[in-house]
Amino acid sequence: MDRTLTTCWRFLLKNFFLFALLASVTASIAFSPCCLSAGAQSPESSVASVSGIAGASGSVADESPAISNRAIDSSSLMIAGLSASNSGSLGDADDAGAALPAAPEPGFAGGNPQREGVPWAAEWHNQPFSRVGIGADVSLLGIGIKGAVILDEYFDARVDLNFFSYTSPKIEVDGVRVNGNLHLGSGAAKVDLYPKNSIWRVSAGMMMWDGNRATANLSVVGGTSFKLDNTTFYSSTADPLTGNGLVQFDTLKPAPMASFGFGRFIPRSNRHWSFPTEFGLIYEGSPSLVVNTAGSVCSDQAQTQCSSISDPNSPVGQAYNQSLQAQLNKWRTDLDKVKIYPIFSYSVVYSFNIR
Repeated sequence: MDRTLTTCWRFLLKNFFLFALLASVTASIAFSPCCLSAGAQSPESSVASVSGIAGASGSVADESPAISNRAIDSSSLMIAGLSASNSGSLGDADDAGAALPAAPEPGFAGGNPQREGVPWAAEWHNQPFSRVGIGADVSLLGIGIKGAVILDEYFDARVDLNFFSYTSPKIEVDGVRVNGNLHLGSGAAKVDLYPKNSIWRVSAGMMMWDGNRATANLSVVGGTSFKLDNTTFYSSTADPLTGNGLVQFDTLKPAPMASFGFGRFIPRSNRHWSFPTEFGLIYEGSPSLVVNTAGSVCSDQAQTQCSSISDPNSPVGQAYNQSLQAQLNKWRTDLDKVKIYPIFSYSVVYSFNIR
């Protein structure tokens, strides 16, 4: 038993250097592509190494120091080949990196970069006065044109101009002929706030110019009756009654206004088109009413008691003027309740960068 163990140990020790040499040669063959690229090894040297191994297998015990030195030399060659291969790879990588172009610098200096396809409500930080919008709208103030500019990501400044005019054809009802004209014209400055950078908007401003007014012209066919303050008069056949009236909505100058709506006048996502809506109120004060009349009136249908309305000494003329003033006071009392003008608008706005 002891002799068998001794024999096994002696066999392992004698062949240890052979196993080491075989492992070294196998590793050299495995890495041969790298070594060949660096010029560290050739197929002939590999064949010679294998032949040397085959020839040395019969006398390993006697030539163990030589085999050991040969294994060390082979390992040194393999390491040198790997080092040369790695150095060549790194050199190639450096050359490739040097051949690549440098990264381009950002293409804008100041202003807003172009970003397409950004969602409507995107949080996009624009520089002050870097983007403007120009648009048109339809509202209860008429047809409008507007301009807006960005103040920051939450605020816009806006100017609105509105105009409209309509003249009705002459209409006759029970002997009273009337035609009217509605003239709308206004200008306002506003500041828009978008809470939490959303599409919802609250606005405040002042109507700096208010030219909204309504006028009417009338004539009463001679012999036609009409009432003022529950008193009946008749238009004179010889000098029919005529008159005109004016209602103006500019009592308070400038007039404060407040509104809310949704949709940005200037999208923060560099989108060009927007379609905002607006609802609000304008505090204009009580409208003013002015009526002027001319001609003659009668107190009876037979027209036996007639007088010019401009004659202060005629009882008929005095009665007419008193009734007219009483009726105007009633109409003005009714107009006092209309101090607020509504706002409703739908806009189309095109916006673009200016810097």
